[in-house]
Amino acid sequence: MNEVGIRRGTPSDALLLSALAIDTFPLACPPSTTQANIDEFCAKNLSPEAFEGYLTDTAYRSWVASDGERAVGYLLSRDGEPLDSVIAQAVTGRPCREISKIYVREEFHGSSVAQQLLAHAINDAVRAGLTSAWLGVNQENSRANRFYQRNGFELVGERTFQVGESIEADFVREKDLTAVPHG
Repeated sequence: MNEVGIRRGTPSDALLLSALAIDTFPLACPPSTTQANIDEFCAKNLSPEAFEGYLTDTAYRSWVASDGERAVGYLLSRDGEPLDSVIAQAVTGRPCREISKIYVREEFHGSSVAQQLLAHAINDAVRAGLTSAWLGVNQENSRANRFYQRNGFELVGERTFQVGESIEADFVREKDLTAVPHG
């Protein structure tokens, strides 16, 4: 493996991030999620057009991890009030950043790629003066839950998350950024 570099994503990365997202999203789904539901979710939320929308909206920020010329992971965040009222009640820190998507190719699981992506997003949030970061993670994804817990994301609630016709159960986790040094 080559050394992995992290850079900020730009609107010109929409096609690249869409392809990476479609490849990596199924890795976080519980075994009960059907391929049809995954495909429907990807078509609606991870298409090149969806990423063009994310990447041209100033509330969103993205980071891309690359191993030479190949993208191996990404993180997409959104600043602002949580859009879901259940999450808005569970998340207490304001202003806040949602870690909307963080996915890494399977062969990079257990490497430092996800850690590096998360560190970039957290450091950027601290520099921006945000006081918390939050995310939703499938309750059955024990690997991701352990990762987020190790990184200071405390369990603050639950939400449902629709993947195609399937309603998934997520934990809502929040990290207090007020004690994080400016990096």
